[in-house]
Amino acid sequence: MAAYETLIVERRGRVAVITINRPDKLNALNIKTREEGAAALDELREDAEVRVVIITGAGEKAFIAGADIAEFQGRTAVTQRDVMTGRSLFTAIDTFPKPVIAMINGFCLGGGNELAMACDLRVASERAKFGQPEINLGIIPGGGGTQRLTHLVGETRAMELMLTGDMIDAQTAHQLGLVNMVVPAADLEAKTMELANRIAEKSPVALRLVKEAVKTAARSSLDEGLRREIDLFALCFSSEDKDEGVKAFLEKRKPDFKGK
Repeated sequence: MAAYETLIVERRGRVAVITINRPDKLNALNIKTREEGAAALDELREDAEVRVVIITGAGEKAFIAGADIAEFQGRTAVTQRDVMTGRSLFTAIDTFPKPVIAMINGFCLGGGNELAMACDLRVASERAKFGQPEINLGIIPGGGGTQRLTHLVGETRAMELMLTGDMIDAQTAHQLGLVNMVVPAADLEAKTMELANRIAEKSPVALRLVKEAVKTAARSSLDEGLRREIDLFALCFSSEDKDEGVKAFLEKRKPDFKGK
């Protein structure tokens, strides 16, 4: 892996862990972090050994406390739009072909919550706090928050969170469907790795295709989604993993998927 200024990237078997490493700034996302995050995902996309990626923040206080607000000073509407129409880290996560899990260890606010929502699964420490507080700065979410939060929790609760800028705790986030599970802070890493390794045992081909099918469901009509599902299901039958999965089932053994 390349060396990064604002990230730590580790491989743990079939799982890669990307840590946003700006604890003195509560892991706030600046331009450098966004660029390096997208670059790290590019490397991991090509690494056939890596089947699942975890994203987390350094330290115990914050997952990502938001964007680096200091960078907003002096920006005009034109310069801000130029910044945002470049390559997006949120889109890079959303379109990444392998499962991505957010391991949320503290404040998950603004751009941090937007990054977590771009991931496929979210595991939260019981101490985590969530919110879209942009309204308190006289701005609105700009990294997908108005769209992804509405898809995840519904219009009414999304509107409430974004109009008030209020924070919610991890249990409330779980009740709303914003996170998949809440675990004791001491168990966060172990539980997230357990989930990641369980997913990493599955067929990489099937993982990629199920991601595409589910994302199609969230962004298209039912008829279109059903047609795409049939295409993707049929595509599975061209893979060696499908042959191995069926053979292992009939032989009553654990399959050994190769990602082919």
